[in-house]
Amino acid sequence: MLDRHAQLQNVDFNPLLKTGQRVCPITVAVGQSLKPRQVCVHWTTDNWRSTQVTPCFFRKMRWDKARGSRPRNPNRYDTSLWSGQIKVGDAFRVEYAIACETDAGTVWDNNFGQNYLARRQRLKILTLNLHCYQEENQDAKFSHIARAIDDLDIDVVCLQEVAENWGEGMGDWNSNSARIIRDRLRRHYHLHTDWSHLGFDRYREGVAILSKFDFITTDAGYVSSNHDIYSINSRKVVLVRVDVPYMGVVNVFSAHLSWLSGGFLEQFENLRGWANQQHGGHLAASFLCGDFNIKAGEEGYQAVVRTQEYEDQFLAATSRRVFDKVFRQASPNIARELAADGRIDYIFMQKHSSLRAASGSELFTDHDRYGRVSDHVGYLVEFEPNW
Repeated sequence: MLDRHAQLQNVDFNPLLKTGQRVCPITVAVGQSLKPRQVCVHWTTDNWRSTQVTPCFFRKMRWDKARGSRPRNPNRYDTSLWSGQIKVGDAFRVEYAIACETDAGTVWDNNFGQNYLARRQRLKILTLNLHCYQEENQDAKFSHIARAIDDLDIDVVCLQEVAENWGEGMGDWNSNSARIIRDRLRRHYHLHTDWSHLGFDRYREGVAILSKFDFITTDAGYVSSNHDIYSINSRKVVLVRVDVPYMGVVNVFSAHLSWLSGGFLEQFENLRGWANQQHGGHLAASFLCGDFNIKAGEEGYQAVVRTQEYEDQFLAATSRRVFDKVFRQASPNIARELAADGRIDYIFMQKHSSLRAASGSELFTDHDRYGRVSDHVGYLVEFEPNW
Protein backbone atom coordinates (compact mmCIF):
# COMPACT_ATOMS: atom_id res chain seq x y z
CA MET A 1 0.00 0.00 0.00
CA LEU A 2 1.33 3.41 -0.97
CA ASP A 3 0.95 6.58 1.04
CA ARG A 4 -1.07 9.15 -0.85
CA HIS A 5 1.93 11.51 -0.77
CA ALA A 6 4.30 8.88 -2.25
CA GLN A 7 2.70 7.41 -5.33
CA LEU A 8 6.00 6.20 -6.81
CA GLN A 9 8.17 3.94 -4.65
CA ASN A 10 11.28 1.77 -5.09
CA VAL A 11 10.55 -1.48 -3.23
CA ASP A 12 12.69 -4.51 -2.31
CA PHE A 13 15.78 -2.27 -2.45
CA ASN A 14 19.06 -3.99 -1.50
CA PRO A 15 22.09 -1.71 -1.05
CA LEU A 16 24.60 -4.56 -1.43
CA LEU A 17 25.61 -6.30 -4.65
CA LYS A 18 26.72 -9.87 -4.04
CA THR A 19 29.93 -11.39 -5.35
CA GLY A 20 29.25 -12.60 -8.87
CA GLN A 21 26.02 -10.63 -9.20
CA ARG A 22 25.88 -8.98 -12.62
CA VAL A 23 22.22 -7.89 -12.66
CA CYS A 24 20.46 -5.61 -10.16
CA PRO A 25 16.68 -6.27 -10.05
CA ILE A 26 14.35 -3.30 -9.70
CA THR A 27 10.76 -3.38 -8.44
CA VAL A 28 8.68 -0.20 -8.52
CA ALA A 29 5.28 0.36 -6.94
CA VAL A 30 3.15 2.94 -8.77
CA GLY A 31 -0.10 4.46 -7.64
CA GLN A 32 -2.77 3.90 -10.29
CA SER A 33 -3.94 7.45 -9.78
CA LEU A 34 -0.78 8.59 -11.61
CA LYS A 35 -2.02 6.75 -14.72
CA PRO A 36 1.53 5.64 -15.57
CA ARG A 37 2.47 5.38 -19.25
CA GLN A 38 6.05 4.22 -18.75
CA VAL A 39 8.46 3.58 -15.85
CA CYS A 40 12.23 3.80 -16.43
CA VAL A 41 15.41 3.58 -14.36
CA HIS A 42 18.10 6.19 -15.03
CA TRP A 43 21.44 4.81 -13.81
CA THR A 44 25.20 5.15 -13.85
CA THR A 45 28.26 3.22 -12.76
CA ASP A 46 30.70 6.13 -13.23
CA ASN A 47 29.22 9.01 -11.21
CA TRP A 48 27.01 10.23 -14.07
CA ARG A 49 29.83 10.73 -16.55
CA SER A 50 27.64 8.44 -18.61
CA THR A 51 23.97 7.58 -18.10
CA GLN A 52 21.86 4.65 -19.18
CA VAL A 53 18.08 4.29 -19.20
CA THR A 54 16.42 0.92 -18.65
CA PRO A 55 12.66 0.43 -19.00
CA CYS A 56 10.53 -1.38 -16.43
CA PHE A 57 7.56 -3.50 -17.41
CA PHE A 58 4.10 -3.98 -15.94
CA ARG A 59 3.23 -7.66 -15.58
CA LYS A 60 -0.44 -8.19 -15.00
CA MET A 61 -0.08 -11.76 -13.70
CA ARG A 62 2.95 -11.00 -11.48
CA TRP A 63 1.58 -12.30 -8.17
CA ASP A 64 -0.28 -15.40 -9.38
CA LYS A 65 2.51 -17.95 -8.92
CA ALA A 66 4.86 -16.06 -6.62
CA ARG A 67 2.28 -15.20 -3.96
CA GLY A 68 -0.76 -17.32 -4.83
CA SER A 69 -2.56 -13.99 -4.82
CA ARG A 70 -6.05 -13.46 -6.13
CA PRO A 71 -5.58 -9.66 -6.48
CA ARG A 72 -2.86 -10.28 -9.09
CA ASN A 73 -1.44 -7.00 -10.42
CA PRO A 74 -2.75 -4.31 -10.23
CA ASN A 75 -4.11 -5.11 -6.81
CA ARG A 76 -7.17 -3.97 -4.95
CA TYR A 77 -5.16 -1.27 -3.14
CA ASP A 78 -4.72 0.94 -6.22
CA THR A 79 -1.08 -0.06 -6.74
CA SER A 80 0.65 -1.63 -9.73
CA LEU A 81 4.11 -3.20 -9.73
CA TRP A 82 6.68 -2.70 -12.48
CA SER A 83 9.89 -4.71 -12.86
CA GLY A 84 13.24 -4.10 -14.53
CA GLN A 85 16.90 -5.13 -14.42
CA ILE A 86 20.07 -3.06 -14.42
CA LYS A 87 22.99 -4.89 -16.03
CA VAL A 88 25.78 -3.80 -13.68
CA GLY A 89 28.33 -6.34 -14.95
CA ASP A 90 31.53 -6.10 -12.90
CA ALA A 91 30.94 -2.53 -11.71
CA PHE A 92 31.63 -1.86 -8.03
CA ARG A 93 28.58 0.37 -7.60
CA VAL A 94 25.48 1.56 -9.38
CA GLU A 95 23.52 4.75 -8.65
CA TYR A 96 20.02 5.25 -9.97
CA ALA A 97 16.73 7.12 -9.86
CA ILE A 98 13.30 6.06 -11.10
CA ALA A 99 11.12 8.06 -13.47
CA CYS A 100 7.42 7.54 -14.18
CA GLU A 101 6.01 9.14 -17.31
CA THR A 102 2.41 10.35 -16.90
CA ASP A 103 0.04 12.55 -18.86
CA ALA A 104 0.85 15.37 -16.41
CA GLY A 105 4.64 15.01 -16.76
CA THR A 106 7.47 13.01 -15.13
CA VAL A 107 7.30 11.90 -11.51
CA TRP A 108 10.61 10.90 -9.86
CA ASP A 109 11.67 8.67 -6.99
CA ASN A 110 15.28 9.66 -6.38
CA ASN A 111 15.52 8.69 -2.71
CA PHE A 112 14.73 12.22 -1.51
CA GLY A 113 17.37 13.79 -3.72
CA GLN A 114 20.18 11.37 -2.83
CA ASN A 115 19.50 8.70 -5.49
CA TYR A 116 19.68 4.97 -4.77
CA LEU A 117 23.13 3.41 -4.42
CA ALA A 118 23.94 -0.30 -4.46
CA ARG A 119 27.56 -1.46 -4.14
CA ARG A 120 29.86 -4.39 -3.58
CA GLN A 121 31.50 -5.15 -0.24
CA ARG A 122 34.26 -2.68 0.60
CA LEU A 123 37.85 -3.69 1.23
CA LYS A 124 38.41 -3.78 5.01
CA ILE A 125 41.95 -3.42 6.36
CA LEU A 126 42.85 -3.68 10.06
CA THR A 127 46.20 -2.89 11.67
CA LEU A 128 46.98 -3.99 15.23
CA ASN A 129 50.08 -4.29 17.42
CA LEU A 130 49.75 -7.52 19.46
CA HIS A 131 52.09 -6.50 22.33
CA CYS A 132 54.39 -9.51 22.01
CA TYR A 133 52.81 -11.93 24.51
CA GLN A 134 52.79 -9.31 27.28
CA GLU A 135 49.05 -9.36 27.96
CA GLU A 136 47.24 -10.93 30.88
CA ASN A 137 44.75 -13.56 29.71
CA GLN A 138 46.72 -13.66 26.49
CA ASP A 139 45.07 -16.77 25.04
CA ALA A 140 41.58 -15.37 25.56
CA LYS A 141 42.62 -12.15 23.86
CA PHE A 142 43.78 -14.05 20.78
CA SER A 143 40.24 -15.46 20.63
CA HIS A 144 38.73 -11.95 20.97
CA ILE A 145 40.83 -10.80 18.00
CA ALA A 146 39.73 -13.78 15.90
CA ARG A 147 36.10 -13.17 16.82
CA ALA A 148 36.32 -9.53 15.73
CA ILE A 149 37.87 -10.50 12.39
CA ASP A 150 35.07 -12.99 11.83
CA ASP A 151 32.24 -10.76 13.04
CA LEU A 152 33.35 -7.77 10.98
CA ASP A 153 34.37 -9.83 7.95
CA ILE A 154 37.76 -8.10 7.73
CA ASP A 155 39.65 -8.82 4.52
CA VAL A 156 43.27 -8.00 5.39
CA VAL A 157 44.82 -7.87 8.87
CA CYS A 158 48.27 -6.35 9.44
CA LEU A 159 49.85 -7.43 12.73
CA GLN A 160 52.93 -6.19 14.58
CA GLU A 161 54.78 -7.53 17.61
CA VAL A 162 53.93 -10.99 16.37
CA ALA A 163 55.80 -13.33 18.70
CA GLU A 164 56.80 -16.94 19.03
CA ASN A 165 59.06 -18.64 21.55
CA TRP A 166 62.75 -18.01 20.87
CA GLY A 167 63.72 -21.69 20.73
CA GLU A 168 67.46 -20.90 20.69
CA GLY A 169 66.84 -18.70 17.66
CA MET A 170 65.01 -21.41 15.72
CA GLY A 171 61.55 -20.28 16.81
CA ASP A 172 58.47 -22.29 17.68
CA TRP A 173 55.72 -22.19 15.04
CA ASN A 174 53.09 -23.63 17.37
CA SER A 175 53.43 -20.57 19.64
CA ASN A 176 53.37 -18.00 16.81
CA SER A 177 50.65 -15.50 17.75
CA ALA A 178 49.58 -14.77 14.15
CA ARG A 179 49.25 -18.50 13.46
CA ILE A 180 47.15 -18.98 16.60
CA ILE A 181 44.77 -16.19 15.57
CA ARG A 182 44.60 -17.55 12.00
CA ASP A 183 43.72 -21.03 13.22
CA ARG A 184 40.82 -19.69 15.31
CA LEU A 185 39.09 -17.99 12.40
CA ARG A 186 35.90 -19.53 11.03
CA ARG A 187 37.00 -19.25 7.42
CA HIS A 188 40.37 -19.79 5.77
CA TYR A 189 42.86 -16.93 5.80
CA HIS A 190 46.27 -16.91 4.19
CA LEU A 191 49.21 -15.97 6.45
CA HIS A 192 52.58 -14.39 5.65
CA THR A 193 54.94 -13.58 8.51
CA ASP A 194 58.62 -12.94 9.27
CA TRP A 195 60.62 -11.85 12.30
CA SER A 196 63.24 -9.16 12.95
CA HIS A 197 64.81 -9.47 16.38
CA LEU A 198 64.75 -10.92 19.87
CA GLY A 199 61.85 -9.39 21.81
CA PHE A 200 61.50 -9.21 25.58
CA ASP A 201 64.55 -11.55 25.88
CA ARG A 202 62.50 -14.64 24.99
CA TYR A 203 60.60 -14.24 21.69
CA ARG A 204 61.25 -14.02 17.97
CA GLU A 205 59.41 -10.77 17.28
CA GLY A 206 58.12 -9.77 13.86
CA VAL A 207 55.19 -8.79 11.69
CA ALA A 208 52.48 -10.61 9.75
CA ILE A 209 49.58 -10.24 7.31
CA LEU A 210 46.39 -12.30 7.25
CA SER A 211 44.30 -12.18 4.07
CA LYS A 212 41.03 -13.68 2.83
CA PHE A 213 42.41 -13.32 -0.70
CA ASP A 214 45.00 -15.60 -2.26
CA PHE A 215 48.54 -14.23 -2.29
CA ILE A 216 49.75 -13.35 -5.78
CA THR A 217 53.21 -12.81 -4.32
CA THR A 218 54.86 -12.31 -0.93
CA ASP A 219 58.10 -10.75 0.20
CA ALA A 220 59.95 -9.67 3.34
CA GLY A 221 63.01 -7.55 3.93
CA TYR A 222 64.90 -5.29 6.28
CA VAL A 223 64.15 -1.57 6.08
CA SER A 224 66.80 -0.87 8.74
CA SER A 225 70.53 -0.84 8.03
CA ASN A 226 70.83 -2.75 11.31
CA HIS A 227 70.30 -6.50 10.77
CA ASP A 228 71.39 -7.59 14.25
CA ILE A 229 68.77 -9.99 15.60
CA TYR A 230 69.67 -8.94 19.15
CA SER A 231 68.97 -5.25 18.45
CA ILE A 232 65.53 -3.73 18.88
CA ASN A 233 66.28 -1.38 15.98
CA SER A 234 66.64 -4.26 13.54
CA ARG A 235 63.38 -3.97 11.60
CA LYS A 236 61.91 -6.15 8.88
CA VAL A 237 58.69 -5.54 6.89
CA VAL A 238 56.47 -8.05 5.08
CA LEU A 239 54.62 -7.50 1.79
CA VAL A 240 51.72 -9.31 0.15
CA ARG A 241 50.06 -8.68 -3.18
CA VAL A 242 46.40 -9.65 -3.52
CA ASP A 243 43.64 -9.26 -6.09
CA VAL A 244 40.59 -7.64 -4.48
CA PRO A 245 37.33 -8.43 -6.30
CA TYR A 246 35.89 -5.44 -8.21
CA MET A 247 38.80 -3.21 -7.12
CA GLY A 248 41.99 -4.68 -8.54
CA VAL A 249 45.43 -5.72 -7.37
CA VAL A 250 46.84 -4.07 -4.24
CA ASN A 251 50.13 -4.24 -2.33
CA VAL A 252 49.94 -4.34 1.46
CA PHE A 253 52.95 -3.86 3.75
CA SER A 254 52.91 -4.61 7.49
CA ALA A 255 55.58 -2.60 9.28
CA HIS A 256 56.85 -1.95 12.80
CA LEU A 257 59.38 0.87 12.59
CA SER A 258 61.66 2.34 15.24
CA TRP A 259 61.15 5.54 17.16
CA LEU A 260 62.60 8.69 15.63
CA SER A 261 65.74 8.32 17.77
CA GLY A 262 66.13 4.67 16.72
CA GLY A 263 66.16 5.17 12.97
CA PHE A 264 62.59 5.90 11.85
CA LEU A 265 63.57 8.33 9.08
CA GLU A 266 65.98 5.90 7.44
CA GLN A 267 63.55 3.01 7.80
CA PHE A 268 60.61 4.92 6.37
CA GLU A 269 62.67 6.11 3.40
CA ASN A 270 63.69 2.52 2.66
CA LEU A 271 60.10 1.32 3.02
CA ARG A 272 58.82 4.13 0.81
CA GLY A 273 61.43 3.37 -1.84
CA TRP A 274 60.52 -0.33 -1.78
CA ALA A 275 56.80 0.41 -2.02
CA ASN A 276 57.28 2.88 -4.87
CA GLN A 277 59.42 0.40 -6.78
CA GLN A 278 56.59 -2.14 -6.50
CA HIS A 279 53.79 0.34 -7.30
CA GLY A 280 53.20 0.16 -11.04
CA GLY A 281 50.27 1.27 -13.14
CA HIS A 282 48.71 -2.18 -12.82
CA LEU A 283 48.08 -1.66 -9.09
CA ALA A 284 44.91 -0.18 -7.66
CA ALA A 285 46.64 0.81 -4.40
CA SER A 286 49.67 0.42 -2.15
CA PHE A 287 49.19 0.41 1.63
CA LEU A 288 51.80 0.94 4.34
CA CYS A 289 50.21 -0.35 7.55
CA GLY A 290 51.37 -0.78 11.09
CA ASP A 291 53.06 0.70 14.13
CA PHE A 292 55.26 3.55 12.90
CA ASN A 293 56.21 4.79 16.38
CA ILE A 294 55.63 8.42 15.36
CA LYS A 295 52.98 10.51 17.05
CA ALA A 296 50.40 12.08 14.74
CA GLY A 297 51.42 15.61 13.81
CA GLU A 298 54.95 15.49 15.17
CA GLU A 299 58.33 15.36 13.40
CA GLY A 300 58.25 11.84 11.96
CA TYR A 301 54.64 12.25 10.82
CA GLN A 302 55.55 15.54 9.17
CA ALA A 303 58.30 13.73 7.26
CA VAL A 304 55.65 11.37 5.84
CA VAL A 305 53.47 14.34 4.88
CA ARG A 306 56.40 16.05 3.13
CA THR A 307 56.86 13.11 0.77
CA GLN A 308 53.51 14.05 -0.82
CA GLU A 309 53.16 10.37 -1.64
CA TYR A 310 51.58 8.53 1.31
CA GLU A 311 48.50 9.76 3.14
CA ASP A 312 46.84 8.88 6.47
CA GLN A 313 43.66 6.98 5.60
CA PHE A 314 42.15 6.74 9.07
CA LEU A 315 42.32 10.53 9.23
CA ALA A 316 40.84 10.79 5.72
CA ALA A 317 37.90 8.62 6.77
CA THR A 318 37.20 10.17 10.18
CA SER A 319 38.18 13.85 9.89
CA ARG A 320 38.19 15.00 6.30
CA ARG A 321 38.59 18.67 7.26
CA VAL A 322 41.83 18.02 9.14
CA PHE A 323 43.03 15.58 6.47
CA ASP A 324 42.60 18.21 3.76
CA LYS A 325 44.45 20.82 5.81
CA VAL A 326 47.37 18.48 6.47
CA PHE A 327 47.71 16.59 3.18
CA ARG A 328 46.12 18.81 0.56
CA GLN A 329 46.54 22.39 1.81
CA ALA A 330 50.02 21.96 3.34
CA SER A 331 49.05 23.54 6.66
CA PRO A 332 52.06 25.02 8.49
CA ASN A 333 50.48 23.97 11.82
CA ILE A 334 50.30 20.19 11.47
CA ALA A 335 51.25 19.60 15.10
CA ARG A 336 48.44 21.89 16.27
CA GLU A 337 45.89 20.33 13.90
CA LEU A 338 46.65 16.87 15.35
CA ALA A 339 47.53 17.83 18.91
CA ALA A 340 44.75 15.72 20.42
CA ASP A 341 45.22 12.72 18.12
CA GLY A 342 47.80 10.55 19.88
CA ARG A 343 48.04 7.74 17.30
CA ILE A 344 51.27 6.00 16.37
CA ASP A 345 49.58 3.26 14.25
CA TYR A 346 48.54 4.09 10.70
CA ILE A 347 47.27 2.91 7.36
CA PHE A 348 49.03 5.06 4.77
CA MET A 349 47.99 4.78 1.11
CA GLN A 350 49.89 5.85 -1.98
CA LYS A 351 48.38 9.17 -3.07
CA HIS A 352 47.84 8.13 -6.69
CA SER A 353 45.95 4.96 -5.84
CA SER A 354 42.51 4.47 -7.36
CA LEU A 355 40.80 3.72 -4.02
CA ARG A 356 39.50 6.01 -1.29
CA ALA A 357 38.84 5.62 2.43
CA ALA A 358 35.08 5.37 3.01
CA SER A 359 34.95 4.79 6.79
CA GLY A 360 37.25 4.31 9.75
CA SER A 361 36.89 3.05 13.31
CA GLU A 362 38.92 2.07 16.36
CA LEU A 363 38.78 -1.53 17.59
CA PHE A 364 39.78 -3.23 20.83
CA THR A 365 39.10 -0.26 23.06
CA ASP A 366 37.64 0.01 26.54
CA HIS A 367 34.30 0.89 24.97
CA ASP A 368 33.66 -1.77 22.30
CA ARG A 369 32.39 -5.32 22.68
CA TYR A 370 35.80 -6.92 22.14
CA GLY A 371 37.66 -4.99 24.85
CA ARG A 372 41.36 -4.27 25.13
CA VAL A 373 43.65 -6.95 23.71
CA SER A 374 46.92 -5.00 23.65
CA ASP A 375 48.61 -1.80 24.76
CA HIS A 376 47.59 -0.52 21.30
CA VAL A 377 44.13 -0.19 19.80
CA GLY A 378 43.35 -1.46 16.32
CA TYR A 379 42.48 0.78 13.39
CA LEU A 380 40.00 -0.47 10.79
CA VAL A 381 39.53 1.40 7.52
CA GLU A 382 37.16 0.48 4.68
CA PHE A 383 38.03 1.31 1.08
CA GLU A 384 36.14 1.54 -2.18
CA PRO A 385 37.05 2.67 -5.71
CA ASN A 386 37.00 6.33 -6.57
CA TRP A 387 34.26 7.12 -9.06
